[in-house]
Amino acid sequence: MTSVWASLTVDARDPARLARWWAEALGYQVVSEQPDEVEIRQSADRLPGIVFVSVRGAKEGKNRLHLDLRPADREAEVERLVDMGARHVDVGQDGTDWTVLADPEGNEFCVLRPRGD
Repeated sequence: MTSVWASLTVDARDPARLARWWAEALGYQVVSEQPDEVEIRQSADRLPGIVFVSVRGAKEGKNRLHLDLRPADREAEVERLVDMGARHVDVGQDGTDWTVLADPEGNEFCVLRPRGD
């Protein structure tokens, strides 16, 4: 027997705001919203989702888990995400195959080169 990946959970100081930011970044939609928990998915019937849950404290340290995004045009996507409120961060990366950004609450993620580049 195996498990089905249902969701990835992200701690957030403002779950609704961060969920909407990621929904816009990924082209997802909000499928469930409660005061302390918001879930986004590609569509209501498609797993996995990303669930944003309320926490009091600010993020500390580097993420132990992060998302990798692979757009068709990395430079254009990085510019779009920065315009939306992401920021460039240095986590000690030394590669040129990805750009490390952080979302509005400081959660790091990578924007990769398109396949074949």
